[in-house]
Amino acid sequence: MIETIHSETWKQELPAFREKTAAFYAGELDKAAYKGFSGFYGSYAQRDGKSSMLRLRMPAGRVTREKLAFVARVLREYHVPRAHFTTCQTIQLHDLNCEQVCAIMEQALDAGIVTLGGGGDFPRNVMCSPLSGVEQGEYFDVMPWAEAAGEYLLHFIKAEKMPRKLKVGFSNSPSNLTHATYRDLGFAARPDGTFDVYSAGGLGGNPRFGVRVAEAVEPRKILYYIKAMWLTFRAYGNYENRAKARTRYMQEVLGGPENYVRAYNEKLAEVLASGENLDITRLEAPADLAGDGSSISGPRVIAQKQPGRYAVVWHPLGGQPNLETLCALSDALAEMDAAELRLAPDESVYIINLTGTQAQTVRDLTASDSAQSLFETSVSCIGGATCQVGVRDSQKLLAACVAAVRDARLPDGALPQIHISGCPSSCGTHQTGVIGFRGASRMVDGKPQAAFTLYVGGQSRQGEEAMGQELGVLLETEIPAFLVEVGQAAAAAGQDYVSWRNANPDALEKIAAKYLP
Repeated sequence: MIETIHSETWKQELPAFREKTAAFYAGELDKAAYKGFSGFYGSYAQRDGKSSMLRLRMPAGRVTREKLAFVARVLREYHVPRAHFTTCQTIQLHDLNCEQVCAIMEQALDAGIVTLGGGGDFPRNVMCSPLSGVEQGEYFDVMPWAEAAGEYLLHFIKAEKMPRKLKVGFSNSPSNLTHATYRDLGFAARPDGTFDVYSAGGLGGNPRFGVRVAEAVEPRKILYYIKAMWLTFRAYGNYENRAKARTRYMQEVLGGPENYVRAYNEKLAEVLASGENLDITRLEAPADLAGDGSSISGPRVIAQKQPGRYAVVWHPLGGQPNLETLCALSDALAEMDAAELRLAPDESVYIINLTGTQAQTVRDLTASDSAQSLFETSVSCIGGATCQVGVRDSQKLLAACVAAVRDARLPDGALPQIHISGCPSSCGTHQTGVIGFRGASRMVDGKPQAAFTLYVGGQSRQGEEAMGQELGVLLETEIPAFLVEVGQAAAAAGQDYVSWRNANPDALEKIAAKYLP
């Protein structure tokens, strides 16, 4: 793997990080200047300016037992206070001091975990459908191709003229959990074993669904399409305005999707004509798994397409796991040969390749730290209490909403999974959530109050993608009551949220009107 092969090369970058980080903690460098430097290393100072975050890349969301063991070791050895499973399928370590962040970054390389390029103007963690390779009904296993893409993209960490972010995703079915159809570059599986390729999409400011630039692409050819993406941005990307230095703005720059397709394919033709061989020829063959005769069913257990093997889903509230549980899970998996973790874009974790007996052990181990309903699987970014650019504390809002819904004793399904972002960046993917919230302010008696903008009706499924409609701004303190009222209305009708919404298209808007100015 390229992460391991080049670990010594990456380590040559670390003394500069240690020097600048020491200067920041000594008060010789302000947060803004430090952020411009530290993003390259996958680390940022937190909002308080007294602690750091470190982002551990997990290509395709795959966490092997060995990588999990490393995470558990540093959590214990360095007494890390907090971790976060992100919507880009990475693991963030929070509240680190100067020595901790430097030491963990270096040791991660020895464990095959790269942090470099995890922030700043670089290719981010490649995303992949979390159950790829084990999911019943998937078109095909896209995991090996996503991992190959992740290795290749590490070559671009020091490339010139990169977008402000370059997010690449792979989807194994139309469920489109990774939002492959609206990433900077996305590969969506087809039933015939090939990919459709989407480009120049993204959420946040100026949100755009991706443009389909190619159909029925052979998986072994995907690296040509990645290089063409880079060349297209070099030619047409906006470098003068940092806020517009994202691939989605090229749709407008080039005069619409059709012109963008033409421009992209011109660059693709250049790559193909260059003579450079980017064919993927060798991939790790998946293990041939069989069950041991034990079986299990019930909540949080998913039967894999491999007979006798199971996955257990674990969703810590807000993607913030109990660290004792995470470490105990690592200890348990050390004795389960085929098991591994898969991080999901909704901050869930799937522990896969388990026998029935092993699945029972894992389910019991994670029971006290996992969502107990669909609503409790709701998604939240890390929030403004931690993030420098965050407007509102999305984690605090989610906790308040979960508490209110539990107190109201709403039945499971009365409320959907919601998506909360602390700012317009949409790290919580609020724009395509069934219900979404984005950090904002609202004037009350001439004074700004903490609030969130409400979005409804978003959809991420391939072929049905939709941006949520913005309804208005709700006070943060009133959002739990609003959601409880919505859930009570669905429950009173004897329906789940989706059925209630379809049967009563204006009912949510009428409830929301009570809370809007």
